[in-house]
This record gives sequence, structure tokens and C-alpha cells, in this order.
Amino acid sequence: MGGLLFGYDWVVIGGAKPFYELYFGISASPVMQGVAMTTALLGCLFGAMVAGGAADRYGRKPLLMLSAVLFTLSAVATGMFNDFTLFNIARFIGGVGIGVASALSPMYIAEVSPAAIRGRMVSLNQMTIVLGILAAQIVNMLLARETTVAESQAWNVELGWRWMFWAETLPAALFLVLSFFIPESPVFLKLKSEREKSENNPSNDTLEVQLTTAKGKSYFALFAPKYRSVLLLGLVIAVFQQWCGTNVIFNYAQEIFVGAGFNVDGMFINIVITGVANVLFTFVALYTIEKWGRRTLMLLGAGGLGVIYLTLGTCYFLGLTGFMMVALVVAAISVYAMTLGPVTWTLLAEIFPNHIRGLAMATCTFALWMGCCTLTFSFPSMNAALGSSGTFWIYSAICCCAFVFLWYRCPETKGKELEE
Repeated sequence: MGGLLFGYDWVVIGGAKPFYELYFGISASPVMQGVAMTTALLGCLFGAMVAGGAADRYGRKPLLMLSAVLFTLSAVATGMFNDFTLFNIARFIGGVGIGVASALSPMYIAEVSPAAIRGRMVSLNQMTIVLGILAAQIVNMLLARETTVAESQAWNVELGWRWMFWAETLPAALFLVLSFFIPESPVFLKLKSEREKSENNPSNDTLEVQLTTAKGKSYFALFAPKYRSVLLLGLVIAVFQQWCGTNVIFNYAQEIFVGAGFNVDGMFINIVITGVANVLFTFVALYTIEKWGRRTLMLLGAGGLGVIYLTLGTCYFLGLTGFMMVALVVAAISVYAMTLGPVTWTLLAEIFPNHIRGLAMATCTFALWMGCCTLTFSFPSMNAALGSSGTFWIYSAICCCAFVFLWYRCPETKGKELEE
């Protein structure tokens, strides 16, 4: 449910965008458009920043319950407010929920799963994310086509975009109810027990327990020389998942598909097509992540997207439109869905030692959302200055650089216990 709401709340704004921009009068302001799209991401940064330390102190379960409350509040408030500032505050609250859920859901799953199927289990979190994305895309399409053509624009601008956000209330409330029935993470319970023992017997502290108790609440522990290499790897993987550029297709579908020659109806249909591809190829990831391994899939994702974006940018440069453009966008989504999408979360949940995993996961998730924030905010300006061709060529170059880094630095973790 955390992943489902993460995906829905993150993407629903893409379908509401053409209508709330008219309602708030920001259609001619790229800066304000960027602000509206980025506010939730700033909330993600805050949520991810506090999630790790709070989860190590209070447990994984209470923080997941908190994220469910925030999702519910945001869903109601975003559709209710008529003021642009209050709209953004509501989006920020939902973003905090996303930040907490995105950091803790995959970590919790990794901590309760056996090593032999851990990759597949953590990938289920990505599956629910893409199902949430698809649900948002379908809801947006159905609501946008609810009335006749003559009435649709006025209805969508006044009410349609509000119902797109309000539709999230039901799964958010369900997440809150279901979260009462999950157990606490065994890794957290073990660390809590070790902390209590070390406090009662300080002379018997081991180095690892000392790190947990004396430094465990501080991010300084992450920057100890023994962890710098793995922390750098985690930060690069997290930021690259966003800077690869695929997520602008979800958040800026209007610009992507209109630039490829489609009208509004065609835009929504193509959005749903990309959502279906996203789900189908995430199923492929569930099979391949334990067969091919994490390293192979990360390299396939970086190299494959580099080639696809180079081709897509060239097609925009040549002025091509129609089916071929949709096919390239679907290919990019498909490659991302079976590689960088799920594998990034799996690696981040696996590569850190137990006693720093909460802080490390939160730090990397913070970096991931910082990458998403800069990507989302920069796209309108980049697209206006460089055109779609130049923008996708830049994303292609980023993918090529990441391929080289991953080739030399990314290890294989499949089949290993978390302690290994």
C-alpha cells in the first residue's frame, strides 16, 4: 500500500496539470508550473530526511502508519483548496508521506524477507508503485473524458482535477487500517535489544553496538571511512534513477506527447499505454532480478536508455511524429521498468550493514528525491531552451556516464544474506 500510494500521489498531478494550471492562471508561467510540480518533491526530501532516524528510534511500523495519515490528509486537502499557496502546502504534506513510504517500504520488506527471494519481494514494492502510477493514469483519463467535448473543458478546470486527487482518499485510508496489522521489523527489534543491552552493560559494547548507540542517531556514522565507498555507490544509484530522465514522461506527459503530434485525447490514451507497459515489464523484473542479478539489470538499464534517448532526441530534432515516437517512449518505460525502477530500491535495501541501514536508506532516498526534484523543476526550462531533442540528448549522456560508473563500482548482491 505504501508503494501504491507513492505511485498514485506522485503521478496523479501529471493528468491534473492541464486543468489546475488554467484554474490557478499559471499556464503561461514555466516557473510557477515548475513550482506546482516540485512542491510534493520537496516534501519527499523532508520525509526521506527524517524517516531513517525516526525509524531507527521508534520503529518501522509507526512511521509507515504516519505516512498513511499524511497521504489521506493530502488527498482531501489538495482537491479542496482554491488558493494556489494552500494547494502547494497540501501537495507538500503528501510529498512527506511519499518520502517516508519510499524510504521505509522497501527497507521493511528487505528486513522481513529470506535472502533467496528478497530481490523479488522488494521488487513487489516497485510493482505496487507502477500499479499506483497506472491507477492514477486511468483515473485521470476517465475523469478527463467524463463529459461531452463541449462541457469537458469547463468541468475539468473547475472540478475534474479535484476528483483526480480525491480518488486517492480510499486507498490511503485502507493503508492506515492495514498498517495496524503488520508486525514490527525483526531487524529493528534486534537493534533495539542490542541498544538496551549496551546501555545496561556499557563495558561489553562491541564496535558495531557502539556505532549503533553512540552514533546511530547521527549521520556522522555514515561518513566513517569504512562506509564511504558503499555510501557513494548508494547515492549515485539513487540519483541516477531520477536523472536518467524517464520520470519526466510521467510528470510532463502533456509536453512529451503534444510535442510528438498528439491532441489531448491522444495524450491520455498514450499515457495509459505507457502505464500498461510499465506494469508488464515490472513483472519481467520480478523474474529476472533473481536470475540475471542486480548488476546485469542496472547495466542493461543504463545502456539501453542511453541508446533509446539518443534515438528519441534525434527523432524530435528531425520533426518526426506519430507511432514511432510513442514506440520509443514505451521502449524507454519498458527498459526502466525492468531495470532501474525496481533494482535501485533492491540494491539500496541490500548494500548497507544492518546498524546503519535506516540512516543510509534515508540519506540515499533523500538524494533520490533531490534528483527527482531537480529533474522535474528543470525540465520546463530545458525543454523551452533546448527543445525536446536537446533535452533527451542530455539524458542520454547521463545514462552513458552512469553505465561506466556502474561497470566499475556496482557489485552483485543476489542470493546473499543482509549480513553478508
